[in-house]
Amino acid sequence: MDCTVEESEIRRLVEPIAGIRGLHFRLNQRQLRIDGSDTAVIAALAVIRQAGFSPEPLTAAPGSMESGGAGHEHAHSTGYARFAAALVFALLAESLSYFAPETTAWKAAGMALAAAAIWLAGLETYSKGLTALRHGKLNINALMSVAVTGAFIIGQWPEAAMVMALYAIAELIEARAVDRARNAIKGLVDLAPDEAEIQQADGSWRRVKAAEVALHAIARVRPGERVAFDGVVTKGHSTINQAPVTGESIPVDKEPGSQVFAGTINENGELEFRVSAAAANSTLARIIHAVEEAQGTRAPTQRFVDRFAAVYTPAIFAMALAVAVLPPLLLDWEWLSAIYKALVLLVIACPCALVISTPVSVVSGLAAAARRGILIKGGTYLENARLLKAVALDKTGTLTEGKPVLVASQAWGQADEAQVGRWAKSLAARSDHPVSRSIAAGIAGLAVDVENFTALLGRGVQASVDGRAMVLGNHRLIRERNQSDAQLEAELMAHEAQGRTVTLLADAGGVLGLFAVADTIKPSSVAAVAQLKRLGVTPVMLTGDNSATAQAVAREAGIDDARGGLLPQDKLAAIQEMRARYGPTAMTGDGINDAPALAQADIGFAMGGAGTDTAVEAADIVIMNDNLGRIAETIVLSRRTHAILWQNICLALAIKAVFFVLAIFGGATMWMAVFADMGASLLVVANGLRLLRRA
Repeated sequence: MDCTVEESEIRRLVEPIAGIRGLHFRLNQRQLRIDGSDTAVIAALAVIRQAGFSPEPLTAAPGSMESGGAGHEHAHSTGYARFAAALVFALLAESLSYFAPETTAWKAAGMALAAAAIWLAGLETYSKGLTALRHGKLNINALMSVAVTGAFIIGQWPEAAMVMALYAIAELIEARAVDRARNAIKGLVDLAPDEAEIQQADGSWRRVKAAEVALHAIARVRPGERVAFDGVVTKGHSTINQAPVTGESIPVDKEPGSQVFAGTINENGELEFRVSAAAANSTLARIIHAVEEAQGTRAPTQRFVDRFAAVYTPAIFAMALAVAVLPPLLLDWEWLSAIYKALVLLVIACPCALVISTPVSVVSGLAAAARRGILIKGGTYLENARLLKAVALDKTGTLTEGKPVLVASQAWGQADEAQVGRWAKSLAARSDHPVSRSIAAGIAGLAVDVENFTALLGRGVQASVDGRAMVLGNHRLIRERNQSDAQLEAELMAHEAQGRTVTLLADAGGVLGLFAVADTIKPSSVAAVAQLKRLGVTPVMLTGDNSATAQAVAREAGIDDARGGLLPQDKLAAIQEMRARYGPTAMTGDGINDAPALAQADIGFAMGGAGTDTAVEAADIVIMNDNLGRIAETIVLSRRTHAILWQNICLALAIKAVFFVLAIFGGATMWMAVFADMGASLLVVANGLRLLRRA
């Protein structure tokens, strides 16, 4: 099962069977899952065999990419030997037709050699071709079967043998080239090791098969080894190369509490981690599954080509029949000459190059994206991303780090700056509020003990430090204590205009210090926004934060249109307005809070998909490494893929058009026809594989 034509043939035969609930094709793996009753499945296998195919049960779990691989390699190796023998026989038959005496014995020997070559090279082609003809279907195998048989009958048996041998060899070469695109993502399977070192109940360590490891087990990974599971570090410090999964080029530091992902590489220190997902459900496994499913979907151009080919092939067959019959009747052509030209037309007309051009390009594009840490859920999204005119960007976690950090601090009045910092750290360290944690982490030095600690709901905390009653709280708390003045208000307004949250330290005598916390913009965001603008895509910020914060972050990122204070339904309305104003619009968010807007947008991008189940499931495209620049890369890749798709279509049709003219006017032979057809197929495959070169 090599192409969509054969998929359609199987679908047409199997779907009408009573009890069949669904057919799920994975052409890239040559797999078909049949959902139905036992009786229906048995009947389905029977009609598939009658159609000339040989269904075999999977020997590994579906989606593992392992089943069938060895068989394909064996088929390739045995095919080369058989087809090489066919080519030798065809050459001998061709030699006899040129050099042997014109006697019955030599002619019979030549015909026998030609028949042997056709049998060796064309057994599968004839089987599928005759089945297609019996069912009234004209596919590539039917065209070749008719053309070769016709050539043999009219006495062109050396040429018929050579054409079938060359066709079979070219088909095999093409299959190997197509496999390169189909298996471009297969390397991901080998990233996660089959075994892992697991801690036993008595505290000892033993290597265990990854598939047998239970959730929450403690695993150990040594320097230079690959991580076998998703998990959370419990012991050790190291750096991990996450490029195979997230596309990040710089290794990431890991410490207790950090997440690790299956398939990544531990670079220096030894780590122990608690398994958070089984091997079959790791981030890596979900990526592989999603890419397999995406490869099974059809892009718009591919659907167009399939519909075109369904009309094109019968039309060409009718044209060839007309060339064989009408010129001898109307123009006094010789019958054998007209029939030969018609057979040449059949060989040239094979739609293989046209049909194979789109899936190879789409699969190559999906694989190239996955290698960059961009998980595209289908060929439709890969091709349609080029149409985007606007991208809505969530602020927190998309443009910004999503983690508040201390960006400014100052003593107020006559207070000592170092002392103020020590007091503030001591109070902040006792609170679990994100702002307090960022203040405690941002101030150097050690905290001191506090007494009578109390949380002030919605305002801050209070406690005694060094015998003095102090508060660490927000602007509202200081106003309630009547400790604000015009100078302080001006300072607070200046910070808030920059999108900062200000926390103040005060005692009974007044304010002692100010601490400004902000969600800092990612280093990559400015460049990513600029790149979107260069591509002609308008970036718009949509956030639930207040307008002042939104405007401050937008200015820093280079975004001209920023909309703050939005609820989920407001973001949904904003997407609708952007689509009406700009055209096709994408939404970028975390895949959870922004779910309505992600669903409403033409394409939904989820950021930071590694470890985020909801994002991987909900979005159309998942950026695994949280890098906003990947959106622009996706658009560029989409444009390249679309260009190559149409280059392939035009190339295939142009080559066929040239040889049509040559065939009708006597300038093309069956040799030239088979080279033209398979040459076009190999050219479009090679052109599609160009997408992998920059991955």
